[in-house]
Amino acid sequence: MYLNASFGHEIRRDYGSGHEATFLVLLFCLLKVGAFEEADFKLLVLRVFTKYLEVTRKLQTTYWLEPAGSHGVWGLDDYSFLNFLWGSAQLLDNKEITPPSVVSSDQVLKDWSDEYLYVDAIRAIKRVKKGPFFEHSPMLRDISEVREGWPKINSGLIKMYRAEVWGKLPVVQHTLFGSMFKFDA
Repeated sequence: MYLNASFGHEIRRDYGSGHEATFLVLLFCLLKVGAFEEADFKLLVLRVFTKYLEVTRKLQTTYWLEPAGSHGVWGLDDYSFLNFLWGSAQLLDNKEITPPSVVSSDQVLKDWSDEYLYVDAIRAIKRVKKGPFFEHSPMLRDISEVREGWPKINSGLIKMYRAEVWGKLPVVQHTLFGSMFKFDA
């Protein structure tokens, strides 16, 4: 059930951070049944989640899926969030790749998008959206100017994910709760 729901809504033909969150719930349930352990988390993000992103991006462009619950230019991305959150975590101790360079340097995108989720997310946006970056992605542009760097960006994205994904009823209203994934009010 979680797997099917993580690829978008078949009737509305949309996809968004709620579907991506459902994929996260699927991984959580697999953890609960012992399919993997905490030592596998990094591998899950860098291999399984990146393959999931690859498939969802292909679905978005092949079937012209609408962004579900998009904030338009005032959101991070029309479709996903976790690649920014986990990608900024990957860059916490990186001194070579600065936040401004990710949005301004095509060379950084070329050199590092296969290794860092955040860089890949920016590259994906630049491939799909046309025009000046600050116009189609002002929030990401603002984030790139955070002086405190990746630690501040990551902590801000964690807060934003809690508020904008798990804290919004329209995003989580279709999430199925049960014995493995409980809702505690």
